[in-house]
Amino acid sequence: MFNLVTVNDVLALTTARGDRAVMLRQETGGEWAPITSKDLYGRVRALADVLRGWGVGKGDRVAILAENRWEWQVTDFAVLAIGGVDVPLYPTLTPEQIGFMLRNSGAKVAVVSSKEMYEKVVGAGELPELEHVVVMDAGSFDGAENFSTLMEGAASKQARDAEFDAMLKQVGPEDLATIIYTSGTTGEPKGVMLTHGNLASNVNLSTGAFQFSEKDRCISFLPLSHVTARHLDLAMLCNEVQLAYCPKFDHLPHAMKAIQPTVFVAVPRVYEKIRQAVEGKSAHSPVKSRILAWAVRTGKAHRAEIVEGRTPGGLAWKLANKLVYSKIREAFGGCAEVFISGGAPLGMDTAGWFADVGICIFEGYGLTETSPVVALNYPRANRIGTVGKALENVQCRFAEDGELELKGPSIFKGYWKNEKETAEAFTADGWFRTGDIGKIDGDGFLSITDRKKELLKTSGGKFIAPQPIENRLKANVLVAQAAMVGDKHKFVSVLISPNFAALEEWAKGQGIATEDRAALVKDAKVVKIYKEIVGKVNAGLANFESMKRIHIVPEEWSVEDGTLTPSMKLKRRVVVSRYAKEIGALYRDEATASK
Repeated sequence: MFNLVTVNDVLALTTARGDRAVMLRQETGGEWAPITSKDLYGRVRALADVLRGWGVGKGDRVAILAENRWEWQVTDFAVLAIGGVDVPLYPTLTPEQIGFMLRNSGAKVAVVSSKEMYEKVVGAGELPELEHVVVMDAGSFDGAENFSTLMEGAASKQARDAEFDAMLKQVGPEDLATIIYTSGTTGEPKGVMLTHGNLASNVNLSTGAFQFSEKDRCISFLPLSHVTARHLDLAMLCNEVQLAYCPKFDHLPHAMKAIQPTVFVAVPRVYEKIRQAVEGKSAHSPVKSRILAWAVRTGKAHRAEIVEGRTPGGLAWKLANKLVYSKIREAFGGCAEVFISGGAPLGMDTAGWFADVGICIFEGYGLTETSPVVALNYPRANRIGTVGKALENVQCRFAEDGELELKGPSIFKGYWKNEKETAEAFTADGWFRTGDIGKIDGDGFLSITDRKKELLKTSGGKFIAPQPIENRLKANVLVAQAAMVGDKHKFVSVLISPNFAALEEWAKGQGIATEDRAALVKDAKVVKIYKEIVGKVNAGLANFESMKRIHIVPEEWSVEDGTLTPSMKLKRRVVVSRYAKEIGALYRDEATASK
């Protein structure tokens, strides 16, 4: 537990460690160069001085459009040090989306990572309030400053400076720290206003039970534009954990081998992909497939011990650990001891499978509006299938329809320039409406069952929570994403976006041509295998929940195509709109169809 009052306290704490490395940056040659506490202090001071020289002051907005790298964190700290407000933007956004957010926030400065991001800003349209653009990568960019040039005086500013340290303390807990635009799963992006006090109060309590220390290592690869990653990095720095920045997801396997993290935090889709890779690899060998199946069965008998943090005994478990479980841990670098999942529902099937191979994933829950952690499982307080117990400074209650409502110091200030949405986000007596349906059991463990606005209601009046069912489908190696549809219809159906790497490999073994994905998903054998996958999931559902029809799409949904949020959550409204014709075809004979 910490006693942070503002995010500037994180900077003060982290930069008081002298020559100790607090961060690692990956150089072009593949070497990981250390950034010491003194280095960080000097760089933050240097950038803060530049920003002040440009007239950026308290309350002014500075946008950050970049992948995870040390410059991102330096910019964040520098902006907050001078009382400014940073506006993190996802690198996957289009120029039009970036333009909206830059104009809406009134950003005076934009700090971007590369030529590609610079061109997005240039293509964003008229930006009357934007005065400076800074590019992190080396090179010459018309009208832009180079980050390395701004860092030229950093080495001379590593010594503690009384004036600078006093400036850090002038920022208070009620001061606005950041405007984070929601990913827009339900409509127009909204700027979530989080204060220094919101963020600091959350960091104070979120990680204490894990007892992280300077012996730990963590890779920062989840987008820092997302509040979960931002919170994680601040918490890791407070706990003296060494951070290694991985700017691209496809570099993660290399980073895990090089860094061998002891702490691994990811969104559920990352865990799902690792599971699918393990199952997909064994599927090509009947022997490996039988060994994996045996190992999972063996582990399942010891699931309770793994969830409780105990190492099972017995010859069978030890043999399975040597042959299978240890190999899976190697995919995480071989040294990870703590696994955390957040950003989206993990799903009982995925959590259970990992427990069965000896890996206990601590699932948590939060929202951008809650800074973000509301609840989290911990060692000695872990219940699989739940998101843990609420932090001690967060109050929970449920509305009549089951919606979770919250109060506490981490709850956001409101939506930027949007009084109507702000008013609608709170009850008359001041509780924040999460939009999530949930419950708390007798021991205080919180479960989130679905999004209130995503519940499907059949024409027969039955409510269906799609996410748990979709998660079961995604447990299969051939399914990348799934979207249940059928609101106001007699029955529900499902759209499936295949894991094409696995599907094409399977198809080759069946003698099916794989060059044309549109033709591939219509092949009779392919349709049959997906119907079997859906059928197995249906077997565990009530009749009204079961998916009567399926449509396999010829695309793999992604953040880039706008169907997934940066935390890999489904944008249901986008998917339903994009495939309206295909969904209509599923229900064309609904009046006479029995299924």
